[in-house]
Amino acid sequence: MTTKTAAKKKNGFKKFWKLGIEEYNTQNFDISPDGELIVREGNFQYNIFDIVKKYGSSTEIMFPTIIENRVRDLIETFNAYIKVLNYKARFYYHYAMKVNQNKEFVLPAVAEGANLEVSSANELFLVKRMIEQDKFNAKIRVICNGPKTEKYISLIEELKGKGLIVIPIIEDYTELERLKKFKGEVGIRVNLNIKINSHWDKKFNRFGFTEEELLRLGKVRGLSVLHYHISSQIEKMDGLVKPLKRAIELYAKLREKNPGLDTIDMGGGAGVPYEKRKHFYSAKNLIQHLIKNAKNHCDRLGVKHPNLIVEWGRYVAAPAQLTIYKILAEKTVENKGKNKWYVVNGSFMNDLIDTWAIHQKWHVIPINQMTTRKLEKVWLAGSSCDSDDKYTAGGGYILLPRLSETDELYIAFLDTGAYQDSLASHHCLLSSPAKLIAQNGEIKVARRRENPEEVGKMFGW
Repeated sequence: MTTKTAAKKKNGFKKFWKLGIEEYNTQNFDISPDGELIVREGNFQYNIFDIVKKYGSSTEIMFPTIIENRVRDLIETFNAYIKVLNYKARFYYHYAMKVNQNKEFVLPAVAEGANLEVSSANELFLVKRMIEQDKFNAKIRVICNGPKTEKYISLIEELKGKGLIVIPIIEDYTELERLKKFKGEVGIRVNLNIKINSHWDKKFNRFGFTEEELLRLGKVRGLSVLHYHISSQIEKMDGLVKPLKRAIELYAKLREKNPGLDTIDMGGGAGVPYEKRKHFYSAKNLIQHLIKNAKNHCDRLGVKHPNLIVEWGRYVAAPAQLTIYKILAEKTVENKGKNKWYVVNGSFMNDLIDTWAIHQKWHVIPINQMTTRKLEKVWLAGSSCDSDDKYTAGGGYILLPRLSETDELYIAFLDTGAYQDSLASHHCLLSSPAKLIAQNGEIKVARRRENPEEVGKMFGW
């Protein structure tokens, strides 16, 4: 086979597995001459099959460089459009820690200029510890969301007293009363009266004030931020642009009695193309639309351009991690044509909880045998004894190499860096995957695969 023919063949398989495509967040992925998954980090590259053969599975592999690139590109793109469109305010990116609190996710984001958003006293405690260890610049900005326990508020006040820019977001009347004497900036959350198409139903929402309640509050001491969070994994740009326009109208009214209000925090919501099957908006187009609409709407209302904040955690974190399993066995799916069950050496209910909890669809690819044409229509079954521990691609199927054609087969779930770690469990006392960090051409073990004794200790044994 000529070099040209081999390259054409490989590119065909790359296209089939949706690799090397920026729109799908797989621009760093490639296939080796031996048909194995490659992930590139600049001029470094990692053969994922070789790594898993060395460290075993189930395994999570995290790439800090992907976090760094996405944060840097996000901040640069917002700032570029602010300049080009003559938007007269600033942009701040706040990484939402609840998406993934692992140090290997948080520190690379902060290194590239991310501020932080926390949702609990314990998350804020981690910020405190990082500042005390001189890990964070004391000028880092911290937005505090979530219900405010007395412990949470006391820590906010302590850090504010030490000079940290910490902004509590008021969620209800109890917090409003408690924070009346807070000596610093505060934000307030609104439950916008707007409906968008989203996976999450917001018919009933306990967070924030209604628009009517907010307008009746009058002057709020130290109010600088109007915050909203409309949904998560929003798949259409209009679902992010429309709420911002609504918030600007409310911002204009609130400024009549609160002239210090100068910022709108849009919360999270930017989506990730998990399935790799259909067109998905790019961050560049989304940001352009947000800045353009914000400017035009403010100018029409004759109101000062607000600073803008986004807390896009999923957008930054999800593409930075793979979750890898070995196929242990196969059996025919009853009453489903020629579909096969492939049983993996891990648990979706434990390791990828969104598979079970919200029926998340993932992009699943082999990490070896990637250039074979002999594929099987399969469903995946986890290693727990629970019938819900499965992944069926929403009732469709996944194409994977035939087990009869290989001595062993490993598969990767892409985009698993958001939420799965903090939601993970130990159903059937199964061990969590090992966590590896791939950085600067080297592999570091961040978390070993638990042994039976370690898992048992979690349950008092």
